[in-house]
Amino acid sequence: MSIIRFSRPNALADVFQNFFDNDAVDFFNRKGMDPAANILEHPDSFELNIAAPGLKKDDFKIHLENNVLTISSEVSDEKEEAEKNYTRKEFHYSSFSRSFTLPRTVDLDKIKADYESGILKVILPKKDDARLDIKKEIKIS
Repeated sequence: MSIIRFSRPNALADVFQNFFDNDAVDFFNRKGMDPAANILEHPDSFELNIAAPGLKKDDFKIHLENNVLTISSEVSDEKEEAEKNYTRKEFHYSSFSRSFTLPRTVDLDKIKADYESGILKVILPKKDDARLDIKKEIKIS
């Protein structure tokens, strides 16, 4: 018969180890906090899609200045429960801001936005006189 060393698992150490092994630490580093963005180019426009589920269209602010389109949101929620022997108060705050430098070919006066099913879709129409199909050979001097 062999002797086996028994060590009682330290529950507190396991909690911290699981916390640091997971991506929960990224919450404090702001990594992954900004929503994902996809940019599609169509012949007559660009389409910018931002994945932001759980928000309402009134939660977004879209600002354009010097050809930089900034999309931001700031949401806060407070809940309070009061019972006979305790009071519990929870706070939740979240915000993000994404900025995109627009090309000169975008018609800034015709930008439109729509929010549906957790996706903010911003349509950036191209100018009529934007000629993207120019092909030219440039000689090196």
